[in-house]
Amino acid sequence: MSAMNEKELTIRYQEYNSVQELDSDHQQLLKIASNACLNAYAPYSGFKVGAVVKCDDGRTFTGNNQENAAYPSGMCAERVAIFSAMADNMDTRIRQIAIAIKTINGNSMVPVAPCGACRQVIAEYEHKQGSPIELMFTSESGRTIILNGINSLLPFVFNSDYLP
Repeated sequence: MSAMNEKELTIRYQEYNSVQELDSDHQQLLKIASNACLNAYAPYSGFKVGAVVKCDDGRTFTGNNQENAAYPSGMCAERVAIFSAMADNMDTRIRQIAIAIKTINGNSMVPVAPCGACRQVIAEYEHKQGSPIELMFTSESGRTIILNGINSLLPFVFNSDYLP
């Protein structure tokens, strides 16, 4: 019988208590993401999500969640923004993704990270471009988390390297 090797995984991230603690570029991206929430279609959950993708050429693409009575036919804000950027130019490189939320009661204290499907899509484009994408997500209270790449949220990522 072989011996088990137990290992530990460490995730590094930056956490801020307020959006005002961020530099102006990060504040601007979160403002764009927050504004994108306003057009979210979330009649079932009341949980509006806005996202913005910033590309290497400085262009930004927004997205928001689009719910559907026939679950799971809707789409998350992050994927809407990413797919919009890629539909415009498949050769573009994504530098940053910012995510904001608006809830029914307006008092979310916890920054909301991308769902598993969105994490996998972010991983796909990081792998395609060969460089990490900075992820930033915030709560309605302003508490914000910044990560340098999807590996901090999806450390054992599946990508095309595993395919024949």
